[in-house]
Amino acid sequence: MPFIGTALGAAGVFFLKSGLGARTREILTGFAAGIMAAASVWSLLLPAIDQSEGYGALSFLPAAAGFWIGVLFLELIDKLVPGLEKRGRGMLVLAVVLHNIPEGMAVGVIFAGWRAGNAGVTLAGATALSLGIAIQNIPEGAIISMPLRAEGRGCAGSFWAGLLSGAVEPVGAVLTLVTSELVVPLMPYFLSFAAGAMFAVVIRELIPEAGEKGAIWFSAGFTLMMALDVALG
Repeated sequence: MPFIGTALGAAGVFFLKSGLGARTREILTGFAAGIMAAASVWSLLLPAIDQSEGYGALSFLPAAAGFWIGVLFLELIDKLVPGLEKRGRGMLVLAVVLHNIPEGMAVGVIFAGWRAGNAGVTLAGATALSLGIAIQNIPEGAIISMPLRAEGRGCAGSFWAGLLSGAVEPVGAVLTLVTSELVVPLMPYFLSFAAGAMFAVVIRELIPEAGEKGAIWFSAGFTLMMALDVALG
């Protein structure tokens, strides 16, 4: 699902000659930020705490540890990104690929937890998280493909560059699912790691792009995710 979002954004080179409008981008990023923030809480952090109930009053510790590891992991990636972006458009593609790694991991981790029957991890929650990432990836795919088109590259080449920038997400998700027997015992840490990574993406990349009406679209996405997880989970 996130890969499809990247493909839709990259395909904009065939239809939107001037790129995504500022208003459309603000709506998409704000809405996706709300979905991803809520999914991180209900679909990742709360299940991580539930699965650590053996710790008693300290059941928050694995979730807190994993969350901070996820945040610091994104901080490490962001330290690399500015230097990469300064070296040309090809390096910008690599920068986006690096940012997509934890997103693919988040999808793989939560689906591995659902498949293993872990308490608190639902198909609705996993799907909603994937949807939030997919919505975010629409403008992300466009960010790669449309500037390349504007620089004179053909539509097909620009599209493929944007598309391939999101290829690490399904690869990361599948690898996580394949190694689920190793992942599941450490599920509280992996779930909260994904939550921390998602929060870092929301705060650093999405909220600043959401514009003046960002709070409205963030709240709409957050409410939708909350309703989906509670009603369907």
